[in-house]
Amino acid sequence: MFELVEFPPLGWLTALKALFALCIGHAMADFPLQGEYLATGKNRRFLVRMQDPSRPAHIWVVCMSAHCLIHAGAVWLITGSALLGAVEFVIHWCIDVAKCEGLTTFNQDQLLHVLCKMAYVGVAWAGWLAV
Repeated sequence: MFELVEFPPLGWLTALKALFALCIGHAMADFPLQGEYLATGKNRRFLVRMQDPSRPAHIWVVCMSAHCLIHAGAVWLITGSALLGAVEFVIHWCIDVAKCEGLTTFNQDQLLHVLCKMAYVGVAWAGWLAV
């Protein structure tokens, strides 16, 4: 499988490179690749308040899932691990739902995402992940 960085990382420098690549992938997926439609469409509470017939509140599940698939794809492409991509999908979904429901702030949301990337690298570096 193709991966953008050496994964699992074999040394501390390759671990830092992997973390850096995952953070770049996160920034790309969370900002330019998300767009206004997904950013507003994934937020159930916002859609309910808008009461826009062209954007019914039930689309939030599809928009959230599409956004999280973009993140999962970035993790998979960077690491070469479909398992980490799937884990990213589930965790990113949970973290973003918490933010959209007002349970976390923007900064807490971003910190949780970076901590996940650190965990992926740590698990792989420790040899606990078969890729």
